Amino acid sequence: MTFAHILGHDRQKDILRRALAAKRLAHAYLFEGAEGIGKRLTALALVRGVFCQTGRGCGECPSCRKIDHNNHPDLHLVEDDGASIKIEQVRALQKELSFRPLEAPRKICLIDGADRLNPAAGNALLKTLEEPTGGTLLILLSARPEAVLSTIRSRCQRLPFARLPQAAVKKVLLDLVDGREHEAHVLAALSEGSFKKALGKDRDLFLEQRKGLLKGVTALSSGSIIPLFDFAAALTEEKERLTEILEIFQAFYRDLLLVQHGASDEELVNVDLLEKIHRVSARETIPSLLRKLDALAACRRQLERNVNRQLALEVLLLRLAA
Repeated sequence: MTFAHILGHDRQKDILRRALAAKRLAHAYLFEGAEGIGKRLTALALVRGVFCQTGRGCGECPSCRKIDHNNHPDLHLVEDDGASIKIEQVRALQKELSFRPLEAPRKICLIDGADRLNPAAGNALLKTLEEPTGGTLLILLSARPEAVLSTIRSRCQRLPFARLPQAAVKKVLLDLVDGREHEAHVLAALSEGSFKKALGKDRDLFLEQRKGLLKGVTALSSGSIIPLFDFAAALTEEKERLTEILEIFQAFYRDLLLVQHGASDEELVNVDLLEKIHRVSARETIPSLLRKLDALAACRRQLERNVNRQLALEVLLLRLAA
């Protein structure tokens, strides 16, 4: 995939094109931004530009085809091995980078998830960044740049990537979901500009399971504690998807608040649940919805601090049921 085929990020692509044309690429880049918005695609397009035999990232030459099939001998990809990137992986990379390129003019390494470098691996990589081997380019990708060692960040040229506009994502999704308007609208809104979230493992959560989750949360009553605690226990088991579930709740209560302020149906996220939105909104007030949105924000902050997950969810559901 060339720069021209990547949706959005025009400023970032222009910076890289000009550096490539002037042969003034930095020795290390940190591409930072949300998951699934095009950082990795842009990095691979840059690799193509460096390795392509025509110099254009043509997609047809042997070098471009090897990049597409992830078997170019001078392109090295490092990803987390379990929960983190380990020092053994960095040492293996350093050994590879010490050799001359086999086919390309230089060796390039992509470190996807640089925030998952464990401390030992990060410190080992720092030596490579401080004393780069001639003709080596490192591209670090991270959705949480603040979690990357500050000494690593300071030795990379940082290139921030913004989330893609919802309208642009929806336009692409419409073709991928056979023109189903409501489905494309919901996916674009809840994925927050990330095609990885819209088309990956969260797709069924956003489309089908979302309805059951919203049915469950709106049926809660502060006068009936057992069902509320049972729902909290079920949510506790969804550790890997809990952030996305809370985003679904937040989008729903935001829709209710917009209805209270007279917004049109087109401005809502849950456009396929309009009857439910208007019914639930009728029993809420603006102050009550603001309190519930505040409760969701507080719960997300608590979960980021690793508090007791079930207790945090029980408190949240009590506040949402009030």
